[in-house]
Amino acid sequence: MVTKQEIKLIKSLNQKKYRQQLGLFTVEGIKGIEEFLKSDFKLHRLYTTKQIFDNSKGDAVGISENELKKITALKNPNTALAIFEIPKSEDVKDNTLIVALDDVRDPGNLGTIIRLCDWYGVKDLVCSLNTVDCYNSKVVQATMGSLTRVNITYTNLDEFLSNLKSPIFGTYMNGENIYNSKLPSEGIIVLGNEANGISEKISSIIDRKITIPQFGKSKETESLNVANAAAIVLSEFRRRTIEM
Repeated sequence: MVTKQEIKLIKSLNQKKYRQQLGLFTVEGIKGIEEFLKSDFKLHRLYTTKQIFDNSKGDAVGISENELKKITALKNPNTALAIFEIPKSEDVKDNTLIVALDDVRDPGNLGTIIRLCDWYGVKDLVCSLNTVDCYNSKVVQATMGSLTRVNITYTNLDEFLSNLKSPIFGTYMNGENIYNSKLPSEGIIVLGNEANGISEKISSIIDRKITIPQFGKSKETESLNVANAAAIVLSEFRRRTIEM
């Protein structure tokens, strides 16, 4: 059974300020919860309509489907909802490949980029302070568990980049053709805001501007979705390490 106080707590976690105050966030669905249970994330409470989780360590609460509907953030709730503690970010290591986000606002885009970092073996994702919260329920859902394997840091991005020795690559509409560029195995890839791209302040720190060329004859497409661009850029960087 879920109490009124618990419902109030869970609902409050839909807002960033309460997630930060309480140090908690929610995960929904069997697949996502299982990924977090087998990770280093600490479980706070698990609510489920079916007793199917083996690693809940006594923190599972059996609830009805109607009760699940009262606490879910989804239109079609899926069996279970769990609350986990937000961990502290690890120190970022700058002797590898890093992805940095300058004011990415869409939860789906961030979730996809986290999955891409996981897929391409990028351990560190550094976000500007205005980038959407990675513990937003829509972001968590979109990561499909990859959030457990990528270290995400929110910081003053221009200060962070200014203190690094590794080369900084920025993605632009006009820049070096990425397919013709020599790309190192180490560096920072900066991706910008969905509408405005990389800000002027961050642009002043960029060492090399790279672009994904258009092949369509009309040339009328304004830009690629930032998550799609991330997939292509990461693929090119990793491909070069195989060819080296």
